[in-house]
Amino acid sequence: MRLAVLSDVHGNAFALEAVLADVQRASPDLILNLGDQIEGSADPARAYAMQAGLAARGAVEVRGNNEEKLWPGGRRGELTRQYGAWLETQLGATALARLAALPLTAQVADEVLACHGTPTSAWEMLLWHWQFENPATGEGFYRARDPRELLALVQPLGVAVVVCGHTHRPGATLVGDTLVVNAGAVSDQVDGDPRARWTLLLRRGGHWGAEFRAVEYDVAAAVTWAKRHSPFGEFTQTLLTSGQMRGRGQPL
Repeated sequence: MRLAVLSDVHGNAFALEAVLADVQRASPDLILNLGDQIEGSADPARAYAMQAGLAARGAVEVRGNNEEKLWPGGRRGELTRQYGAWLETQLGATALARLAALPLTAQVADEVLACHGTPTSAWEMLLWHWQFENPATGEGFYRARDPRELLALVQPLGVAVVVCGHTHRPGATLVGDTLVVNAGAVSDQVDGDPRARWTLLLRRGGHWGAEFRAVEYDVAAAVTWAKRHSPFGEFTQTLLTSGQMRGRGQPL
């Protein structure tokens, strides 16, 4: 079995287009979309259309924390409210309502549990925590979750694989008998490498493994689109190439 896992597209149609071309070459049996589909400024309407098309063809979707921002009262900071108002002009109420209604988790083939953050929260992180060095600015670094705490979260689920996103950082570890995988992000990388990421989960001989993919895309075209068509062009170069604003905890 081959599962293509996408997460954190963040409205970047240019990155998603390159990822989907790579996904098609991999010929997966199913696509999982782990949320944070549209919250960004590099042609989110086209990014949404591509993801909705995947769902219409059977892709499994869960909601991210940014889908929860689409709930009434879900937007708190001024910048995120500005994003929300602009996104409404790009997508319309029907599309936003569909995203807001996505489930928190989904299970595939009785073996794989998909979520955005953790199985109980779209906002929390599963493999890592964000350690603040300066709470006033949001600056800090990732640290690993205590392995005992991770085992307590994962073992009761009774699945072979838990796959998540949210951190914009790909990685995997074995927790008891469960493979825990973070799929990385299609857009807004935190490591300084602008390539779009996705993950191929494979089951061979009764065992699951993860293959992490990094895909080149036209970052300059994405930045140009955002500068021409959105009010947020000033942030776009940083968001698409290093994710620094998101890594510093800014309320996007």
